[in-house]
Amino acid sequence: MTPIKACLFDLDGVLVDTAKYHYIAWRQLAQELGFTFTEEDNERLKGVSRMASLDILLSIGGLELTEEEKLRLAESKNERYVEYISRMDASEILPGALELLQALRSQGIKVALGSASKNAMRILDNTGLTPYFDAIVDGNKTVSAKPDPEVFLLGAKEVGVLPEEAVVFEDAEAGIEAARRAGMRSVGIGSADQLGQADVVLSSLSGFSVKQLKELEHLPAPR
Repeated sequence: MTPIKACLFDLDGVLVDTAKYHYIAWRQLAQELGFTFTEEDNERLKGVSRMASLDILLSIGGLELTEEEKLRLAESKNERYVEYISRMDASEILPGALELLQALRSQGIKVALGSASKNAMRILDNTGLTPYFDAIVDGNKTVSAKPDPEVFLLGAKEVGVLPEEAVVFEDAEAGIEAARRAGMRSVGIGSADQLGQADVVLSSLSGFSVKQLKELEHLPAPR
């Protein structure tokens, strides 16, 4: 049995509801480029970096652009997204997230962020969640996007735990795969159809307790 000493959280769709703002910004960009971008299409962008997301969007539209053009479009999308999230507040923290973070802190379990978002600090500050984190690893600190395990391995290192001592909370298939590659147990937030590789799948963090977290100690970490 390996004790759980840290929890690593994705941001969008796990702690706060920012996914809708990503979708709106990508959809507006697609409309300007002359094609439709659906909510189903948007599922493919979960947990994926900004430039990789743009590549997926352009493939849906059947477009090939220069790197310079892609950088310009990515920046345009980000400006729209930042405009939306700048108006966020604590009301957009997802059910159960704040309560779980508070419980983890009270139990001495380390808490880290593991997100591809380059706007993570702005979101955490606007929603008041920043004080609950011992380490924040975001898209400004990492090179490789999920499912590469870099973001979670760095998070574990920053809070001083071994990978097998950490549990990842994720809402994206790529994030669950990243956790497995890192040798960490995982909790999926969303649909079991998409997140079946997680050790546990929840519809939300609402009601999830440290006691339930500790039950994961009996499960072997992926190798």
